[in-house]
Amino acid sequence: MTTRSWVDGVRPYLQKAPLAAFFLGLSSGFPYAMIGATLTTRLAQDGIDKKAVTAFSLAFLVYNLKFLWAWVVDGVKLPLLHRLGQRVSWMLLVGTLTIAAVVNLALVDPSASLLATAQAAVLVGLAGATYDIVIDAYRIEILSPEQLGVGSGMSQYGWRIGSAGAGALALFVAARNGWSAAYIACAALALPAMLTALWVGEPRRHKEPTRRAGLAAAVATVWRPLGEFFQRQGAMLVLLFILLHKIGDTLANLTFRLLFDDLGFTNDEIAIWDVGVGFWAYLIGIFVGGALYTRLGMKRSVMVSLLLMMVSNLSFAGLAAAGHSNAFMAAAIGFENFTSGIGGVVVVAYFSALCDLRYNASQYALISAAASIVGRFVTGTTAGALIEGLGYVNYYLLTTVAALPGIILYAWMLKRGLIDQSIGRDDVADAEAAPATPR
Repeated sequence: MTTRSWVDGVRPYLQKAPLAAFFLGLSSGFPYAMIGATLTTRLAQDGIDKKAVTAFSLAFLVYNLKFLWAWVVDGVKLPLLHRLGQRVSWMLLVGTLTIAAVVNLALVDPSASLLATAQAAVLVGLAGATYDIVIDAYRIEILSPEQLGVGSGMSQYGWRIGSAGAGALALFVAARNGWSAAYIACAALALPAMLTALWVGEPRRHKEPTRRAGLAAAVATVWRPLGEFFQRQGAMLVLLFILLHKIGDTLANLTFRLLFDDLGFTNDEIAIWDVGVGFWAYLIGIFVGGALYTRLGMKRSVMVSLLLMMVSNLSFAGLAAAGHSNAFMAAAIGFENFTSGIGGVVVVAYFSALCDLRYNASQYALISAAASIVGRFVTGTTAGALIEGLGYVNYYLLTTVAALPGIILYAWMLKRGLIDQSIGRDDVADAEAAPATPR
C-alpha cells in the first residue's frame, strides 16, 4: 500500500488553477461584505431603525437576479478589450466598475439620505453580482474536473479572507478615519481577480460563443442555457433544493450584526470575535470540507454540511439567551463559520458540477442566484419585525426549523438518484477523460 506524505496532500493546492481560484475568491467576497455586515454595522451605529436596516438586505436581491444578464458575459464581445479574451476582458471591465460602485457608497451619508444610501448599495450589489458572474465562470473553466474539490476550497478560502478582511479593515479604518475612508480602502480588494486574469490568461476550457444575428437568435442566447438545465431529469426538484437549502442559514446570517449591536458589543469586540475568530474557524471548516469531500464523496458530504449548518443556528439562540458574553460570541461565531466553511467547499463543488461548460456563466449565475433568494427576501421584508415580535432567541430557533425542508428534499433526491442525474453534461464528459473525482 502506497502512503502519501503531507507534501502530496498539499501539492494540489499549489497548482496554478487552484491558486488562481484563491485570488478570484478574494475579489468575489468583498462586495458582499460592503453591503452586508459592514453596512449593517454602519447603519446601526448611525441610529437607523431595525426595520430599515434589515430592509437593506434587499440590496442582495440583485445577486439573485444576475442570471437575467449573465448571458451578456457569455455572449457579448467587448470592443478592443476582447483581444485579451472573453473572460479576461469582462474581468477587467467589471472589476473597474466594482471599484467605482464601492467608492460611490463610501461618499454617501446614511443619516442624511437613506434613499441615496439604498441606491448606492444596489449599485454595489449590481457590480458585485456581475463580478461574481465573471469570476465564477472563469474559476470553473480554469479548473479541471479533478480539481473541483480543491479549487472550490481555495475559492472559499479566498472568499472568506476577502469578506472578513474587508469587514475587519472597514471596522479598523472607520474607528479612526470614518466610514468613507473605510469603504475607499476596501475598494482595492477588487484588484486580485483582475490581476489573476492577466496572469493566467483566457481559460483553455472556455468555449467561444457562436456568432448569431437577429431577434430570434438573441432570445435563444438567453433561453438556451436555462432550457438545457430544465431538460434534465428532476431539474425542477434540483432547483427547489437550491432555493430551500440555505434559507435558515441566510435568515440567521443577515441579522447577526443587529444582535451584536443590541447586546452591546463594541467595534473592536466584533472585529476580534466575529471577524477574527470567525475567519479562522471558516478556514478550518474549509480544510475539513475538503477532507470530507475526498473521504465521503460529494453526495454524502453535502448531506453532512446541511445538517451542520442547521444546527449552527442554535448557537445564536444560546448567545441571545446568554447576553453580552465574549466566550459565547466566540463559540457561536466559531461554530457557525466552521460549518459554513464545510458547506462552502462541498455545496459549491456540487453547484459547479451542475454547469454545462457551453453555458457556464449563465447556469452558475442561475444556480448561485437561486441559492439564497428566499432567505434574503424574507429577511429584507420581515426579519426586523420578527425579531421585535419574537425576540432573538425564538427568531434563531425559527431559522433552525426553516432549514429542515431543504435537508428532507436532498435526502429524497439522494435516494432517487437525482443527484447523479443533475450533473452538467460537459463536466461528465470531461470527468470520464480525466482522473476520477469523488461524487
